[in-house]
Amino acid sequence: MRRYDIVLFDLYGTLIDIRTDEESDHAWAALREALARCGAEYDSTVLLREEFDRLLQAEIIRAGQAQQMVEPEHVEPDLLAVYEGLLASKSVRGDIPSLAGHVAWEFRQASTSLLKLYDGADSMLASLRTAGLRTVLVSNAQHCYTMPELEMLGLTSELDHIVISSDEGVRKPSAELFLRALREENMSAERAVMVGNDERCDIEGAKAAGIWHLSAYGNLASFRR
Repeated sequence: MRRYDIVLFDLYGTLIDIRTDEESDHAWAALREALARCGAEYDSTVLLREEFDRLLQAEIIRAGQAQQMVEPEHVEPDLLAVYEGLLASKSVRGDIPSLAGHVAWEFRQASTSLLKLYDGADSMLASLRTAGLRTVLVSNAQHCYTMPELEMLGLTSELDHIVISSDEGVRKPSAELFLRALREENMSAERAVMVGNDERCDIEGAKAAGIWHLSAYGNLASFRR
């Protein structure tokens, strides 16, 4: 039987069941209100969305310049910089990174209608660690959204390492994100297995990095090899 030392996990759709609607009027109204409480007044949600899109495009360009060895479609911007820009555009003073994290989380909460662990996810992670395997998250996600969610659901303490695409500037299915996770763990691809629910991002991406892979479609008890 093949022996692994590290198990890489996708997050959304694999460990966590989530439903979000980032286009909802409710979410954008909540963001506008959160910004106003910080002193950043936007006259309408239409103008707010226009400024958000402008700042996002600038952040995509910046991230692309910082990740020149990564294919353009695999570059991941950091939305926290966009939220910081929304505050800076209105000349808000104070701890901008902290305020940005706050308003980002308000938007995330307002846009989320479901967030829960799949049955058995936490006990499975605990069992793997008890068996001596490293458990590492490799997720296409935004740090400002995902870290609070991991804390809420009690997953932070169940994972040995967390690799989030917005922190790295690169997203799956790029093999680079998987390889960075392995390098940080000082592990080789032959000793790793990837568990995810997305055929392209998780399965094909892991394969490109030379990592064995399992697919889980909302049921962690029934992987297919």
